[in-house]
Amino acid sequence: MGKIVRYITEDGSAFIVSADTTDIVKKMEEIHKPSAVVTAALGRLLTASSIMGVMLKGKDDSITLRLNGDGPAGSFIAVSDSNGNARGYVQNKIVEIPLNDKGKLDVKGAVGTSGYLYVMKDIGLKEPFIGTTEIISGEIAEDITNYFAVSEQTPSVCALGVLVNPDLTVNCAGGFLIQLLPGCPDETVTAIERSLEDIPSVTEMLSSGLSAEDIAVKAMKELKIEKLDESTAEYRCNCSKERVEAALISTGIESLKEMAESKIVTKVECHFCDKVYNFTSEDINLLIDNSL
Repeated sequence: MGKIVRYITEDGSAFIVSADTTDIVKKMEEIHKPSAVVTAALGRLLTASSIMGVMLKGKDDSITLRLNGDGPAGSFIAVSDSNGNARGYVQNKIVEIPLNDKGKLDVKGAVGTSGYLYVMKDIGLKEPFIGTTEIISGEIAEDITNYFAVSEQTPSVCALGVLVNPDLTVNCAGGFLIQLLPGCPDETVTAIERSLEDIPSVTEMLSSGLSAEDIAVKAMKELKIEKLDESTAEYRCNCSKERVEAALISTGIESLKEMAESKIVTKVECHFCDKVYNFTSEDINLLIDNSL
């Protein structure tokens, strides 16, 4: 299970959400079997969605992050509920590109450096809130920081990381998000900047044995902070046969009749968990009867 913790400064002027999403990203890799750089990129986006998910207020709220860059991986999607349970998929799972100039996986090379980040929050209103910002780096953490600054006018710092083993499995994954609240004093800003000056990367901290709590404390070491809450999260898909049936019905009666008359088993595959749902002609005819 992934672990997510939230802390707030003693004066209530800033907070941090820190997450160890290793198990979430491991499950994603086991399901989708992407190439290493795609695992790193989608793992970062999943981590961001979990962190942003626990910031939602309603228990039935959800958030969707869609990254449409001009890189070879195509579109990335990550969805999280308000407990941080996340799921995701990518348009092109296999991308083989050289390492970057630091000898690391070239995430921005897979994502692209031009395009858009879409943030959709379903918070129980008639229409979801949708914020759109341009991709500024393709490294994802910087793009999340830019989203908060531009779309929500909230000064933030985001760090994300996924360490992929040579055999393409996931070693560790996680991240943190710091946000300043209205009226945050300059001293707090300066203290946060000092705290982050020499902080190691997220994957360095996780692989050295630090927990989500340890990372939060390290990232805010110049300040007194208090724990708000902690929670566990997992890779969780909410697909079901009923949902797939509803999707088929939404294609219209004529479309369903064509499926039934073809006598071919209709296969519907879930993008998020790769589960396949099979519908025979008899099943389709039942859907037609039930929708009339």
